[in-house]
Amino acid sequence: MIARLSGLLAELGADHAVVDVQGVGYLVQLSGRTLAAIGAPGGEVRLLTELHVREDAMTLYGFGSAAERDWFRLLTGVQGVGGRVALAILSVLAPDELSRAVAAADKAMVARANGVGPKLALRIVTELKDKAGPALAAVGPGAGAGGAAAGGGAAADAASALANLGFRPAEAQAAVTAAEEELGPGATLDALVRLALRKAAR
Repeated sequence: MIARLSGLLAELGADHAVVDVQGVGYLVQLSGRTLAAIGAPGGEVRLLTELHVREDAMTLYGFGSAAERDWFRLLTGVQGVGGRVALAILSVLAPDELSRAVAAADKAMVARANGVGPKLALRIVTELKDKAGPALAAVGPGAGAGGAAAGGGAAADAASALANLGFRPAEAQAAVTAAEEELGPGATLDALVRLALRKAAR
C-alpha cells in the first residue's frame, strides 16, 4: 500500500508524472488539474496516492488534495468508472464543482469528461448523491499539489488501506470514521485499520 509520496518531480507527461523518492522513480497517473498545479521538474512535490492492483497491472494514482482523492475513491466505486475515467472527470471538474454537480443531479456537467456518456453520467450522479455526504459537498479547493497535501493522517491512510483490500470507498470511509469516533483522534493507523475492518465486516 502506498498512501503518499514526497520527493523530487523527475518527469512530466501528458497524463502522468514521475516522482523520485530517494532514488526510486514512481510513475503516478494524475488529473489534468493536478498536472497543471504540480510545478516544474526538479521541484519538491507531495502527493496523496491510491494504488490499484489488477491481475495484469499495478497503477498508482496521485492527487493534490484529500478532496480530489476522496472523490476519486467515490467515482471508482461506481460500476463502469475506472481510474482513468475518474481522472478524466476530475480533470474537467474540481472537487467542489463535482460536489455541486452530484448534489444537483447535473449529468450534463459530468458528461463533459472524456469517456463519460449520458448513461454513465446519470449512473454517477444517481449513485453518488447519497454517498457523497455533506462533508464532500462542502469541500474547498484544498492544498496545492506542490505544497502540503490536505491531510487526514492515520484516518486517511486507514481508509486507503480498506479500499485497497476491496471495500467500496464509501464503505471504507464510513468504517474508518466510526472507528476514529470510538478510538479518539490520537488513534494509531494499526488500531484504526483493525477496528475499521471489524466494523466494515458487520
